Amino acid sequence: MKHLIAPSILAADFGNLQRDIEMINSSEADWFHIDVMDGVFVPNISYGFPVLDVVKAHATKPLDVHLMIVNPDQYIERFAKSGAAVITVHYEACVHLHRTVQAIHAAGCRAGVALNPHTPVELLKDILADLDMVLIMSVNPGFGGQKFIGNTYNKITRLKALAADLNPNLIIEVDGGVDIGNIVALKDAGATVFVAGSSIFTATSPSKMISDLKNMPSGIFTI
Repeated sequence: MKHLIAPSILAADFGNLQRDIEMINSSEADWFHIDVMDGVFVPNISYGFPVLDVVKAHATKPLDVHLMIVNPDQYIERFAKSGAAVITVHYEACVHLHRTVQAIHAAGCRAGVALNPHTPVELLKDILADLDMVLIMSVNPGFGGQKFIGNTYNKITRLKALAADLNPNLIIEVDGGVDIGNIVALKDAGATVFVAGSSIFTATSPSKMISDLKNMPSGIFTI
């Protein structure tokens, strides 16, 4: 199976949100990426349950929910009920990360952990076997349209090597500045799911851009 593309609706036109959701439904995209920001963990506020409920009502593909919030534990069950298939929390926001991962699994969702650009992947060694996915942030979280951080390739390579022994089925997702110019190199480094926002929604044809990202050279990856 080819690598997966997860358009971030943070970059969609919220005046025409249903239109953009239906575009993703009919495209070659695989997941909807949902960025939830609280204005505390990151210096921005995005959207909450009302918007997520709208996306769920119209989406025909899995919801990949990325929580950029403090105290994510208190909302895990609510996000699961709102249709999340994957819930990703930040390593930097969780005091008891193992407990949080257990709660995500108990809610019936895949569990992911996100790492900010400055956070080494080696800090996940003791919990990597319990995770379904690790999200490598290739920009500082909080805003779309930022410049890609080049050290991301090295982080993905190190994470892939770490997972080879501890969790060979680990999904590696990358978010931030993903576009046609770097997706092949990111995939070669070991990433398997690609979040793209600005590069999709500022394109002349967003659906064609999704297709272009989806059909870049691909190896063997199953999920």
